[in-house]
Amino acid sequence: MDAPLIAPPRRGFGWLAAWQEAEAGRFALWLPVCMAAGVVAYFQLRAEPPLWWGFAAGPLLVAAWLLRPWPAMAGTAGGLAAFAAGFLAAQIAAARALPFDPVPSRAAIVTGWVYGVEMLPGGRRITLMDAVLEGAAAPFGRAVRIRLRAGAPGEVASGDRVRVRALLHPPMPPAYPGAWDMQRDAFFSGLSAVGTALAPVTIVGEAPNGPLVAIARWREAINARLDALLPPGQAALAQALLTGTQTAISRPDIEAFRDSGLAHLLSVSGLHIAIVIGIAAVGVRRGLALWPWAALHWPLKMLGLAAGLVAGGFYMVLTGTQVPMVRSFLMAALFAVASLTGRRVLSLRSLGLAASLLIALDPVQVVGASMQMSFFAVTALLAGAEVTGAWLRRLGCRGWAGWGAAAAGGAVLTSLLAGGATLPFSAYHFGRVQSWFVLANLAAVPLTGILVMPAGMLALCLMPFGLDAWPVWAMGWGIEATLWIARAVAALPGASFGVPHLPGWGFALLCLGLLWCGLWRSRLRWGGAALLAAGLGSVAVTRPPDLLVSADARVIAVHLAGEMFVQVTHGGGRFTEAAWQHLWNTGPPFHLPHEGRGVDGAVLCERSGCTLRPRPDAGAARLVREAERIGDCGGIAVLVSAEPARGLCAKPWPALVDRFTVWREGATAIWLEPTGVRLLTDRADRGTRPWVPPVPQPHARPPRSTLLPALEDK
Repeated sequence: MDAPLIAPPRRGFGWLAAWQEAEAGRFALWLPVCMAAGVVAYFQLRAEPPLWWGFAAGPLLVAAWLLRPWPAMAGTAGGLAAFAAGFLAAQIAAARALPFDPVPSRAAIVTGWVYGVEMLPGGRRITLMDAVLEGAAAPFGRAVRIRLRAGAPGEVASGDRVRVRALLHPPMPPAYPGAWDMQRDAFFSGLSAVGTALAPVTIVGEAPNGPLVAIARWREAINARLDALLPPGQAALAQALLTGTQTAISRPDIEAFRDSGLAHLLSVSGLHIAIVIGIAAVGVRRGLALWPWAALHWPLKMLGLAAGLVAGGFYMVLTGTQVPMVRSFLMAALFAVASLTGRRVLSLRSLGLAASLLIALDPVQVVGASMQMSFFAVTALLAGAEVTGAWLRRLGCRGWAGWGAAAAGGAVLTSLLAGGATLPFSAYHFGRVQSWFVLANLAAVPLTGILVMPAGMLALCLMPFGLDAWPVWAMGWGIEATLWIARAVAALPGASFGVPHLPGWGFALLCLGLLWCGLWRSRLRWGGAALLAAGLGSVAVTRPPDLLVSADARVIAVHLAGEMFVQVTHGGGRFTEAAWQHLWNTGPPFHLPHEGRGVDGAVLCERSGCTLRPRPDAGAARLVREAERIGDCGGIAVLVSAEPARGLCAKPWPALVDRFTVWREGATAIWLEPTGVRLLTDRADRGTRPWVPPVPQPHARPPRSTLLPALEDK
């Protein structure tokens, strides 16, 4: 018998060919994932890398092109090239950012022009550009944000040149090693200092008019009009939806939206811009179709899409070009191009292209909650549509009953997929998850799409003519109904609860597991369940620190018996306490007792301080309250003090964490081990990066103490 002309594939490799055929076109979806991984790798370094590291993307791209006949090798080279491209994008963004300006330690008179005015529940906050300190030779290269005094007289608007006496300070460091880095955010956003006004603002002139000033003034005029027509609570929520200004929303309303799973409605995103683009596109196309000559001679579809993109771009600029809006606008632009060219409109490929563009333009957003939640939610929706879309379409063809069932099922699946995909990010970044988010979204999202946003868009169109009162009132009714839904769902039993803090590597496994389930097409996708399980299980193998000391030593806390016990000196920050509560997943903190034994013998306090032993097999920590020489410190693994404490113990000295050490090294986490103590400082965790302040000089001194002045001279 003659041998076949085409030899069958060798045994053992047939499955690989079948898998490659099943996943054809899906490998490109991992390129933006590799870019994001490169950005994350850059931010994980402890020292600034040389610039040539990122330029390795070029040779790798050439290698991928040359290895085209071998898909596996070409894919590996392409993935490494995308990784290097993301790394390079982060390097370039850091190199382009200006260094932080030095901030005076005392009150100073600041002069600058107002870039923006934000309303707060208890006052106003302004952002100054080209700020100059009295007596300084050069202005700040970065922005300065100042909170005005509550009830301060005078109307300040964008473009005004103002003069104010204020107490400035640099952006806050992380609340603990590994916490959210607000200094990194400030570095890439162009912010140099924040502060509080000590006197009323004086307007001394105006800055030259420009597009930024015009947009800011337009935004403030819209906010003022909403304040005049709606009650305070409704006006604040309307401002968040129409201009992206969330600072005026009260804390109870924010918590209601957060605990009900509706917080995404407060942040302008894909839902909002899709409504805006849809209203404009359909309105223009249907309106022109009423003119017979235009319907016969003009490309109404193209004109409608162009009008929708113009309206969406205007809305994106008006709301401050936030990350979800930029992503949604890029998706809408790709949608328009695909629709006009006859290609598939909504796909994971278009989402991947939008993600790649956004990573290249603004790589720091990769490590932010906004971009992560936005892209993962859309990925889940598109992947879910691939799996369930055909089934829902078949169901919708079975008469009115089938259409209703398909619509209801689609709404439930949309809420379940989008909400479920964002739960890990809510848990990691905010320490809480919501139980009834599907119920809340089923009620509130249609109300937002049918009444709130259309009425708001109509109000924006009629506002220049003074005819916006009735659409603003209609928008207010819809907002009040949405707020009622948020409050009702948040009040349900177990609506929101805290979860243990995920370590960074566990969070990375969760993200990879979600992507694995969403991007592959074959049965291989179910392997992502193992990654998800490993990510969730990381909580069980990671022990949080036993003690935490803030960067100014004014807040010291210990984790005992599942609760947080604190010692707070004058000026201690509530923000720090809240961040520690999320880390330890505890309720409101308790204060350490003044004297006596407590917490099942884990705490022994006296007038001079407390001895803490979180576990019987762990070493002990001594928390100093008064500057009394302890003498023998045998059995004490670490000495913790809000004041300078060197020399309080006789040799051998235990490990020391006091006001001087945190001033130099930042917030400190302490683990008490059976063999001793393990310390991790913020400076050791972040390293020497452009956004990390330099180590204080040896001759410099920290701010003067208010509790133990006698120790200052030691």
